[in-house]
Amino acid sequence: MNTSLAISYLTFIFTVGMLSGANAAQGKYAQLLFNELFQDYSNALRPVEDTDTVLNVTLQITLSQIKDMDERNQILTAYLWIRQTWYDAYLKWDKDQYDGLDSIRIPSNLVWRPDIVLYNKADDDFSEPVNTNIVLRYDGKITWDSPAITKSSCVVDVSYFPFDSQQCNLTFGSWTYNGNQVDIFNSLDSGDLSDFIEDVEWEIHGMPAVRNVITYGCCSEPYPDVTFTLILKRKSTFYIFNLLLPCLLISFLAPLGFYLPADSGEKVSLGVTVLLALTVFQLMVAESMPPSENVPLIGKYYIATMTMITASTALTIIIMNIHYCGSGAKPVPQWARVVILDYMSKIFFVYDVGESCTSSQSMKEQGSSLKKINACPKEPRQYEGARQPLTKIRNHVSTLKKKFPEDMSNGYGPQGENTRDIVSCCSCYRILIKNIEYIASCVRRHKANHAKGVEWKKVAKVMDRFFMWIFFIMVFFMSVLVIGKAH
Repeated sequence: MNTSLAISYLTFIFTVGMLSGANAAQGKYAQLLFNELFQDYSNALRPVEDTDTVLNVTLQITLSQIKDMDERNQILTAYLWIRQTWYDAYLKWDKDQYDGLDSIRIPSNLVWRPDIVLYNKADDDFSEPVNTNIVLRYDGKITWDSPAITKSSCVVDVSYFPFDSQQCNLTFGSWTYNGNQVDIFNSLDSGDLSDFIEDVEWEIHGMPAVRNVITYGCCSEPYPDVTFTLILKRKSTFYIFNLLLPCLLISFLAPLGFYLPADSGEKVSLGVTVLLALTVFQLMVAESMPPSENVPLIGKYYIATMTMITASTALTIIIMNIHYCGSGAKPVPQWARVVILDYMSKIFFVYDVGESCTSSQSMKEQGSSLKKINACPKEPRQYEGARQPLTKIRNHVSTLKKKFPEDMSNGYGPQGENTRDIVSCCSCYRILIKNIEYIASCVRRHKANHAKGVEWKKVAKVMDRFFMWIFFIMVFFMSVLVIGKAH
């Protein structure tokens, strides 16, 4: 047992020693290789043996994170890993001559690098790329991985905000070399999303890559580039609960202003309050959206709702004027009696003004009394019984005049004193008759005016219920339309 342990220990020591020696040899040969490669090397010129030879550069993009999407300024800020691969004709060696050393890692500023930049860059900082190391292989293949935080311009279409999708382009190409000198290719058909950190606001639905060859007006040479299209889908849950749902609830609250009793004095103030609340939400959306001609879907919904509330407030003011017409107004037209008081009141289940909607018995009793009030043109019949005593008094006075001559009524004769009493009594009756007739006419006018005001109030109440249902239907269809366009 001890012998086997000793053998194992000696084997381990030998292996570690061999590896240490190999590493030391690798470091020695790497230093020697570095000195020989860069003794006469220049990173200022394109590393090709023939100047007519095209240098091919392969580009690969890995999206790590979306840091910010500024819709108002239309700028996308992303964290990328950029990998560039090309071949350097002057950086080759025989790995057998250097103890099998097939690759070394050196600073990237020591070798020639293609001047590939982001064409649609939207950042004020034009600093140099990060000076990370490159991997140099024995066959001259150079692989350069560098991280970058890019700010690129992105045309934002907010027509369907907050249910919108955006497509942002990242176009990479050489800044000074044309396609006959440096040609650029994409290594994959799309950007690499395997290391993407999930964003709280956006979903990634792809990042296809396309190679383009463009001839600009200034030059006859072609200029190739690789464009990565980042397809983003907005997560709308946050905006639904903070912008859309409050607007939806407020818009359904607005038609209830028609149901509010006119005597409460709060009908107009409710409409104005709702309008101000929607204005605040509209300003919140406008601050985050770009000032473009494309109005967001939620902005259209706000504008439509505000227009509807403005119309409802105006109609409320008109209906309030109808409600408070009073005794000085004209009678309700015949067509309004037929259309509004007879048909529409039954369709919308409108009770008479002052009627209780909780007790059917009291509703019937008060309904019969209101019918008597509404029959104002026939009210003089109610005073026929009151006019009968007045007629009897007039007949009694005329009978007395027939029984007693006119001269006796002046006080001449044996019955002069009685006659004077009768005449004075008749004059009192005349005054009393005039006063009673005046009071009766005032009561009749008051009843007629009151009945007229009650009719106008019922017209206003029917119109309130009619517009309430109309605006409820409008709000419902607008909400369905917004949700339908979102999907």
